[in-house]
Amino acid sequence: MKLAIATLLAAIHLASAQSPIYDYSQCLPGTAPSSSQSASAPAPTATGGSNGSGLPFLGGVNTAGYDFSVATNGSFTGPSSIPPASQYAHFAGQGANLFRIPWQEMTPTLGGSIDQSFFSTYDTTVQAALATGAYVIVDLHNYARWNGEVIGQGGPTNAQFASIWSQLAAEYASTEKIIFGVMNEPHDLPDGTADWAQSVQAAVTAIRQAGATSQIILIPGSSYSSAQTLPTEAGPDLLKVTDPAGGVGKLVFDVHKYLDSDNSGTHADCVTNNVQVLTTLVQWLQENGNRQALLSETGGGNTASCETDLGQELAYVKSNSDSIVGFSVWAAGAFATNYVLSVTPFPNGTDQPLWVQAVQPNLP
Repeated sequence: MKLAIATLLAAIHLASAQSPIYDYSQCLPGTAPSSSQSASAPAPTATGGSNGSGLPFLGGVNTAGYDFSVATNGSFTGPSSIPPASQYAHFAGQGANLFRIPWQEMTPTLGGSIDQSFFSTYDTTVQAALATGAYVIVDLHNYARWNGEVIGQGGPTNAQFASIWSQLAAEYASTEKIIFGVMNEPHDLPDGTADWAQSVQAAVTAIRQAGATSQIILIPGSSYSSAQTLPTEAGPDLLKVTDPAGGVGKLVFDVHKYLDSDNSGTHADCVTNNVQVLTTLVQWLQENGNRQALLSETGGGNTASCETDLGQELAYVKSNSDSIVGFSVWAAGAFATNYVLSVTPFPNGTDQPLWVQAVQPNLP
């Protein structure tokens, strides 16, 4: 059932005394009946027909930390935390080939130059992930906002938004396995999705003009990057975004979907496997030129219900990788092991039950 945006609650994640409070909201609620899905299918190449990205099937994890304390209004109080570099080899050794590394506060001055000290630290983390052979999503985690004002809709201009991407794209122009995630979870856009699509276009154009012509770019919709609302809300406008590098295959829709009762990603128990929602998404992608999406955030608690439901969801993604090219679960990195959605390995090197039971069987 589709609920109004106003019913969504901005969720506060408490990682524990070891990690800062993390203000975080997700997509629109949705339910789907449970259904068994095979988790043993081989990992295909996600070509997606004539508009395909050419990516292999991707599966991995968000390694949070640089985004800690960013709120859904785009404000940032700090401090950030550095994700442990050891996690990349740990997860890659089990088959993970995708890491999403969120950040905030790359440019202390709006529209200004990137903070080279911050970038150097962040890039060290990125290089540790790339060293495993995995793809890395460089994720701007600002909810389409800067201190409460929406990009291109009364807040930062599209030119200011393009500036940060121009600078970062220049840094990674020659790095093949970088994926640019232009914005985490846009929501409550006062002027609508058509204007947001223009902001996305500005970022895409800036990335290509900076020389990064071969990398995949993730383009997010509205309602917290909702996989459920993309076909009917932002999707039609995002279909108009063009790639100066040619075609649209390297423009992949960035979608999120959680499995708890209000789809906020704040509860330990899961109530849906999201197969119904993802089936609708796959149909829409196929009907619009065999476009592709990536489920860059999903996850659940270390509970029996989530082990079942998340396992079924990820198996569905894997079996439909021609349309949904991969997934990245939330979250590890600097999160403590007792965070409600934690897949952070324990100090002795063992893994969380959810990772073992639901994620690991569906990795490439």
